[in-house]
Amino acid sequence: MTVIDFTAFIGRLATASGETILPFFRTSLSIDNKSASDFDPVTEADRAAEAVMRRLIKANFPQHGIVGEEFGNEREDADYVWVLDPIDGTKSFIAGFPIWGTLIALLHKGTPVFGMMHQPYIGERFSGDSGSAHYSGPSGERRLTVRRCASLKDATSYTTSPLLMNAADREIFGRVENAVKLSRYGGDCYSYCMLAAGHLDLVVETELKPYDIAALIPIVTGAGGVVTNWEGNPAQSGGRIVAAGDPRVHEATLKLLNS
Repeated sequence: MTVIDFTAFIGRLATASGETILPFFRTSLSIDNKSASDFDPVTEADRAAEAVMRRLIKANFPQHGIVGEEFGNEREDADYVWVLDPIDGTKSFIAGFPIWGTLIALLHKGTPVFGMMHQPYIGERFSGDSGSAHYSGPSGERRLTVRRCASLKDATSYTTSPLLMNAADREIFGRVENAVKLSRYGGDCYSYCMLAAGHLDLVVETELKPYDIAALIPIVTGAGGVVTNWEGNPAQSGGRIVAAGDPRVHEATLKLLNS
């Protein structure tokens, strides 16, 4: 079975999750906090959307594994594993900002082979299979390609928030922030998609879970970019992540982070 067999099904997952989430967006929905030490919100929309996707996967591919943010892991040692984040950017979601998305990844023997970010409110889909990446939305359909950027001093950089980093990583990140042309905060999954679309050059994050990054790797690499952890190793397990459109920016960033 090849990746292309799954493309239409991933579209079905995106449509079903989007139809489940949208009735909750910009309403007075109830919010729970998953963390004892800080604020890690989860909503009815997160749980309902993941439940819908899990039901579809189990009905169509009962032998596949599932790793999800809200309902844990099942058969994660299977050859094919779905990695789901129903709402990446929940803090933006509960604040009414449309900078969030549903992340759907398909792993084959541990490697992300297909990923989609779906933003149902705006109606945008970013997808990739590491060989190519594509956009579909209000402005039509097109192939995604990263932009060239020769050095950090020419780069636009994003991180969701330095406040999500521990003190040591925040200090290290400051070296990168001081070296780039423009540093901005916010974005969650959207930052990686804008990098793949050629609108920014660098994303640096910490504390990511596998479901935060797995779907975004095939999109960025399919558009010609690079995604690793801070040590330059594969990123699908999460942790401290660097994504760059140009390998020169990626290399320069790793040097700063590890100097």
